[in-house]
Amino acid sequence: MIQQLLEMDIKDFRVLDALSQVPRHIFLDEALWSRAYENRALTIGYKQTISQPYIVARMTEHLVSHTSKRGKVLKNVLEIGSGCGYQSAVLSYFAKDVFAVERIKPLVTKSRENLSKLKIRNVIFKHADGFNGWEEDLKFDGIICAAAPRAYPEELLELLEIGGKLVIPVGNEGQQKLFVVTKKSNTENEEIIHEEVAFVPMLPGISNGEV
Repeated sequence: MIQQLLEMDIKDFRVLDALSQVPRHIFLDEALWSRAYENRALTIGYKQTISQPYIVARMTEHLVSHTSKRGKVLKNVLEIGSGCGYQSAVLSYFAKDVFAVERIKPLVTKSRENLSKLKIRNVIFKHADGFNGWEEDLKFDGIICAAAPRAYPEELLELLEIGGKLVIPVGNEGQQKLFVVTKKSNTENEEIIHEEVAFVPMLPGISNGEV
């Protein structure tokens, strides 16, 4: 898997190292273990998927591209749409604390179990509506979103520290691109549009699993 990511132009060895340390199969049902290290999205139930390793690597690379040190180069990171916790586990290597929001309650439970198995203790999961952020008075160095709104919520930029980044897929199904928005000041943001991506739509509200 790591060799394939290198061939796909993932250049940050910190990101490659983090992915090599997170066993992707534990985030999947046992029936899918044989496919766990393929570069493809796989079902995790509730009409949701675990992102392909490439997109997890690419989004993480964008989030930390302005840093060069190893270790926890960010203080607080907000993850919206944490699913089964795979991206959360990768982010745990780069942030002092990861605050992960997921709207589907059984996936929150599954995420906590998965990261407990890996003894990752710096990720806090919450069952909540991602459009509302963390709903507490916190600022973040980075925000990663694993579901696509039609336009990125401006409210998320207000949660960023100066210099922080929002990495988010934006667009309708079949026409999504990856946006990286850097908060330059309280009045100025830098927006860069990257490659085409495919994510589930970002939906408001919360669910107990009835999807």
